[in-house]
Amino acid sequence: MDTTTYRERRGQLETYFDRTAADAWARLTSTAPVSRVRATVRAGRDEMRATLLGYLPAGLDGRRLLDAGCGTGALATAAAQRGAQVTAVDLSPTLIALARDRGPATAGGGRVDFRVGDMTDPSFGEFDHVVAMDSLIHYRTEDVVRVLAGYAARTRSSIVFTFAPRTPALTVMWTVGRLFPRGDRAPALEPVAELELRRRIAAEPTLAGWRVGRSRRVTSGFYKSHAMELTRE
Repeated sequence: MDTTTYRERRGQLETYFDRTAADAWARLTSTAPVSRVRATVRAGRDEMRATLLGYLPAGLDGRRLLDAGCGTGALATAAAQRGAQVTAVDLSPTLIALARDRGPATAGGGRVDFRVGDMTDPSFGEFDHVVAMDSLIHYRTEDVVRVLAGYAARTRSSIVFTFAPRTPALTVMWTVGRLFPRGDRAPALEPVAELELRRRIAAEPTLAGWRVGRSRRVTSGFYKSHAMELTRE
């Protein structure tokens, strides 16, 4: 998938996570002490990771899984410990290098192949499951649906992902964030209305045969994200 809006935002994310925020992200995803605010974000991410892993089968022996936007690799490693053959992809070479240092290539009967690249690249092949944790939260609703449609074409069982829920508080944060000088901003979240997302998924022809399953919002201080499951009917 390569729309103009997706391509522009992908470039911003690559610069931010590979350069601007690489050190902060490495610390946030470790066990090192962090500020009270960052601790709430860490707790929220831990809860969300557990939620998405809970949407997958308990046994993943031999199943191929794409961790789309894997960051420092915690989810990929956990899936491999349950037997999955994981392709873990991220735009940031810095984060992928850190993921390789932190996580063994093999774990619990599974394996992780950490790769630098675009999480939507079809050359990574076909999968039984796709997980996209907080990697679609910076994209507009229409781009989120296009990404999901691309995954559906090469996924056999399920796609589990998160989006930034459109709440009054998050909308205010998004609006205020746009007032900062461009060079000082983190890539903005794109708040998505759940009902609108469900409507677009149902109307997308390439997602015919898929249904929305479990859905759960996680809120922890400054961390707000919503999990959703798509499964083949």
